Amino acid sequence: MVTIRRGSKETMETCLVTGGAGFIGSFLVDELVARGHRVRIYDNLDPQVHPDGEVPDYLNSDAEFIRGDMRDYDRLQTALKGIDVVFHQAAVVGVGQSQYQIKRYVDVNIGGTANLLDLIANTPNQITKIIVAASMSSYGEGQYECDTCGLVNVALREEAQMMQHDWEPRCPVCHSPVHPCPTDEDKRQDCNSIYAITKKTQEEMVVNIGMTYGVPAVALRYFNVYGPRQSLSNPYTGVAAIFLSRIKHDHPPVVYEDGLQTRDFVSVHDIVQANLLAMETESLAGVFNIGTGQPRTIGSIAETLSTLYGKAIAPEITRQFRKGDIRHCIADIRHAETQLGYTPRVSFEAGMQELIQWSETAESSDQFEQARRELQQHGLV
Repeated sequence: MVTIRRGSKETMETCLVTGGAGFIGSFLVDELVARGHRVRIYDNLDPQVHPDGEVPDYLNSDAEFIRGDMRDYDRLQTALKGIDVVFHQAAVVGVGQSQYQIKRYVDVNIGGTANLLDLIANTPNQITKIIVAASMSSYGEGQYECDTCGLVNVALREEAQMMQHDWEPRCPVCHSPVHPCPTDEDKRQDCNSIYAITKKTQEEMVVNIGMTYGVPAVALRYFNVYGPRQSLSNPYTGVAAIFLSRIKHDHPPVVYEDGLQTRDFVSVHDIVQANLLAMETESLAGVFNIGTGQPRTIGSIAETLSTLYGKAIAPEITRQFRKGDIRHCIADIRHAETQLGYTPRVSFEAGMQELIQWSETAESSDQFEQARRELQQHGLV
């Protein structure tokens, strides 16, 4: 059995991965098992992620699996027995959908986290660390710099501006054009969706209870994660998977605004790397951005995926906007580099090739038009 070193002692942990049958969680499970840890998965096999309701074929057979919902207090209590380290990955994901499925997002993401923390605070346990999947969505717009005013916090763009196809934010002080720059962890969080609010609240709850009870708590703010196993049938998942599902079915990827908005795309393998580093640094606590620090336009992602898939399908640039969308957000990862020892290892090119190769045999159903209709029905597009 393999062991790792945390601080000055060698130890093998018993780990709980909530959402461990999902995209990120399952890769985390694989790596924990490979390193010799005992692993328990807690997952409800949400039909939006697992349409057939069955345990996915890729799930690691060397990990214990408990089917359960974060909202089920008693079931979750059973899953926590004997656990040393909790990786809290479980959440309902989707910015647009969260604006009309409000109760579901709050119940699962906040209520489920409340159950987890209530159990940690009020029942006997041996938990030595909690690591929670936080989100870049809690920043709202990323960090910007004005030539006159310096670093500024930019508010959500007004609809009147967007109706004019004037996409770029303005300085809140002098109203001049601003330039996007890397967003660090000290940037003010301006949530633009119920999803973002729930992720910010999850993060704050975990850090607060960790401090209260002396359990090191780490919040990893994931940027735009992509990779194999991301559902190609879930139209509310990451944009790379949504685009790929469209391309696979010979439909153009749909890009809002002008396609020049930028995000930070990070491989799932680098996300797993960050989680393991957070566990292995014994006394580490705090909040860390996990991305690459490299901007990619949304339009270029659609074009890259079409090219790699070998299909001449140009993206549909709608020049429409979705309420709550931001323009630019790129990670400043210096804090993770210095405190975690994190360095992104998977190049964009290699990561996209891996995603394409996996998608060729992965099950997929293009549900994008249904999702777009729902957004339109609720006045969000």
